[in-house]
Amino acid sequence: MWIYLGLLAALFLGLHNLCKKHAVQGNEVFPVLFGTIIAGFLLLLPLFISSQYAPEFTKEIGFFITDIPWKTHGFIFIKSMIMAASWILAFQALKHLPITIVAPIRSAGPFFTFIGAILIYDERPNFMQWIGFCLIIFSVLLYSRVGKKEGIIFKRNKWIFAIIGATFLGASSGLYDKFLIQSLFLNPQTLQFWFCWYTLLILLCILAITWFPYPKKRAAFKFRWTIIGVGVLLQTADYFYFKALQDPDALIMLLSAIKRSQLLIAVVLGGLIFKEQNKRKKLIPLIGIMLGVFLILYAST
Repeated sequence: MWIYLGLLAALFLGLHNLCKKHAVQGNEVFPVLFGTIIAGFLLLLPLFISSQYAPEFTKEIGFFITDIPWKTHGFIFIKSMIMAASWILAFQALKHLPITIVAPIRSAGPFFTFIGAILIYDERPNFMQWIGFCLIIFSVLLYSRVGKKEGIIFKRNKWIFAIIGATFLGASSGLYDKFLIQSLFLNPQTLQFWFCWYTLLILLCILAITWFPYPKKRAAFKFRWTIIGVGVLLQTADYFYFKALQDPDALIMLLSAIKRSQLLIAVVLGGLIFKEQNKRKKLIPLIGIMLGVFLILYAST
């Protein structure tokens, strides 16, 4: 069951990436990110209110937000800091790079998760799983050759390093999620609500320095409905992902790989919608990435 929940998370993540690319075009990254988190928070706020004033009803429908100790709040705040840094880097990179370059680099996330799963959770890969991950990394490197044809030199482009940093932080957060869900026994909606709350506070501090004091920046901001779409789709994807992690048999390295199937939406539909270059050539390494994911899935059954 957790594998199907992972595939649902991948579906909503792919749609989320398309909305995110549209939302950041011509906009400052921080207010867009702030808007997406507000949208996600407002989606979850009725659940929090219902949990306080109608707990029996909220428990009955399976969306009760539990009371947690301050120590657990501290752990969630750490996750918020990690993901805020990852999103800031990712949004900046997405603003300056084609989605068909950004999405495949992000697909290297399972490699970092894979290593962390071995070292931290003692998850043991087999030979075919190693082949699958090596194939994913090799396919991502092929994108660097395609990127040069679009004027993107990977060694000299700071936004490439930004998306690599975002990928590493995102993978770290994924490993941390397993601890929060399986060791602290947080349910998805409780983790999501407080995560959104603390991330809002972090971004509010950043905006107070970089955006609010500058009228020209505020006037240049363009609201788009995709900003709301990013927040809603992300929370939906996270809910299915956290539900999958609640299964004690779920492997974080396998879930991370399953989520990479979002590339089909990001690269194929994204390339068509945003009319980006070299779409056919990018399909070759995309097939390599998907084959790597398939090998991991096949070897894990």
